[in-house]
Amino acid sequence: MIGYLEGTILHFDSDNILLLADSIGYEILLNPQVVAELRSKNLDDNNANVVSLYIYYHQTERQPKPVLIGFKTLEDKKFFQTFITVDAIGPMKAIKALSQPVGKMANAIEKKDVSFLTALSGIGKRTAQKIIATLNGKVEKFIAVTDHEIAEDQGTIPAQMHNISQQVEDVLVEQLGHSPASAKRLIKEAFEKNTEILTPEELFDEIFQERK
Repeated sequence: MIGYLEGTILHFDSDNILLLADSIGYEILLNPQVVAELRSKNLDDNNANVVSLYIYYHQTERQPKPVLIGFKTLEDKKFFQTFITVDAIGPMKAIKALSQPVGKMANAIEKKDVSFLTALSGIGKRTAQKIIATLNGKVEKFIAVTDHEIAEDQGTIPAQMHNISQQVEDVLVEQLGHSPASAKRLIKEAFEKNTEILTPEELFDEIFQERK
């Protein structure tokens, strides 16, 4: 099973590349935006068309010809594998739909943002609702928050509440399985919704009220 490839790009197409790795050429399906990003690099640079990709290997009775689907990061691949658990979203449809960063897609699913999802290629309203029904509550770990964003988020929390927010963050991360970024985002949103929170209990109530 092929799980990772590193090599030189020999050819670009609209939604795939031909990758030379160990004297073998592999056709690898990519999101068109990733193809455009790779194509935009300066190909005069000897290292510009060298790429490493995590591979999802797809072959079934209905799809006997193997298809290699490439991802720039392991997290992107893991999100894709989660995404295709939604009924009626197969690998070929999923890779076309992944036209936005994984973190933004995960955030839209957690916030039940149908309008964001229907803007993705091949995703109608009914499919967007299926995605939310299937994956809401399961993709928080993919929500990307940069250090700069986290700092900004912390800045929105009243200074006197930092101790309370830290207590709640510790519980969310250590006992409830949230990532630190996800926990910070939940706390920030709770304080934005309710500026009268005074205790850890009230903060928890606000967080989980929003998630019902």
